[in-house]
Amino acid sequence: MKYPEIENFIDGKFTLSKSKKLDVICPLNGEVISNVPLSTITDLDKAVTAAKTAFPLWSGLTSKKRAEVLFSYRAILKKNLNELAEIIHYENGKNISDATAEVEKSIELTEFACSVPQIISGDIMKVSEGVTCRTEYTPLGVVSSITPFNFPNMVPHWTVPNAIALGNCMILKPSEVVPITSNRIAEMLKEAGLPDGVFNVVNGDKEIVEAICDHPDIKAISFVGSTDVAKIVYKRSTSNLKRSLTLGSAKNHLIVLPDANPDLSAADITASFTGTAGQRCMAASVLIAVGKTDHILEKIIINSRKIKPGLNLGPIISKEAREKIINYINEAESTGATILLDGRKAEIDSSADKAGFYLGPTILDYTNAKTPVPLEEVFGPVMEITRVDTLNEALKIQKRSHYGNAASVFTQNGGIAEEVARKVNVGMVGINIGVPVPREPFSFGGCNESKFGVGDITGKSSIEFWTQLKKITGKWSKQEKQDWMS
Repeated sequence: MKYPEIENFIDGKFTLSKSKKLDVICPLNGEVISNVPLSTITDLDKAVTAAKTAFPLWSGLTSKKRAEVLFSYRAILKKNLNELAEIIHYENGKNISDATAEVEKSIELTEFACSVPQIISGDIMKVSEGVTCRTEYTPLGVVSSITPFNFPNMVPHWTVPNAIALGNCMILKPSEVVPITSNRIAEMLKEAGLPDGVFNVVNGDKEIVEAICDHPDIKAISFVGSTDVAKIVYKRSTSNLKRSLTLGSAKNHLIVLPDANPDLSAADITASFTGTAGQRCMAASVLIAVGKTDHILEKIIINSRKIKPGLNLGPIISKEAREKIINYINEAESTGATILLDGRKAEIDSSADKAGFYLGPTILDYTNAKTPVPLEEVFGPVMEITRVDTLNEALKIQKRSHYGNAASVFTQNGGIAEEVARKVNVGMVGINIGVPVPREPFSFGGCNESKFGVGDITGKSSIEFWTQLKKITGKWSKQEKQDWMS
């Protein structure tokens, strides 16, 4: 195997689990590159015990001391950028360029965590003669993050740096499909000086997720994945009186107006639906063409033909996922959707292994189909087009979606752009941007059935999720009574 057998990381060292193993399959060629344990509740208990033991000392440090560890970790991330991108390439299938960008985003997320001491300084006010009130952000204790396959490096960095910078001890449960990156993260955090037990990795599948939701000593859980599972995790964890923030699926709409810059729009839209092989919750799903926009659509098709599986388009994560997307395209064709670009027939680049799970960019035109664009997420390099005459019609189509992750508008009219930004029912909006991911310190998060829980998972908004706000009122000297507060 290309990589060693995956072990859990508990209390500062790698630990073999006696549980059964699952093969880790490389999407590039279908080969087994490692195997991962499907951990048991006993394994989780060991991790929780280690985290509970580490918590008093770690939370007792000043926020600046904790940030120093993360500052060292940031330097280690940068030093190992190429190695981390290669791991992502083999376990997830991403092109090296996409994988490198993912690690660079992880570095940015870590930089935000390094700034936490400047953000959580708290407030203080003299509220009466001789009486002051102040606030402090205090850590929760042992927390957990459950992460998906599509961003094995970045999504853990949505949560891990902030949670531990704020004084918590973390248990990470990565996707069993891509467990290799998380072990490397654990090694680098230890190298940065993170005390044993503050960060732990417990691998597994559904059983360990349920155990995390049920464990009485885990105080908060974040989850990123499909909406169906996000609902289950949210309901199960909150029923056990935990904090929970779970992010789910998406069906992102891009509205294109006739006045949009043709070259900019075509390039950004193509990159949005094909980047990371469409396996991201911010990918373009539905293109709503308002009025006479054929000149832009033609450029999108031309650009998309330049995206070649195995050359500048990575594979789908698994054979099963690829078949599911192909079945989706088959169903669209059967309902009358016009296939403007058929990824099922795309030729795989000669440099790639033909055994990889490749699928080319696919563009479906639903304008004359028997049914409207389906509501479900595709999670592949597939974009659906529908045509309308007015902006109001386009907004009605967007609001039909039960998801609410992102939407974008392409126009050179500032008034229209602001109208769309105000009216679309999503958490993140792009103006002439196909993937409107906010940069730090702005936070990431959708609404409706794309997110369950209060707040966002990154940026300033995440601080309240990982902490308890403590209010302290004090009076140190005897004062003549001035008012009811003194």
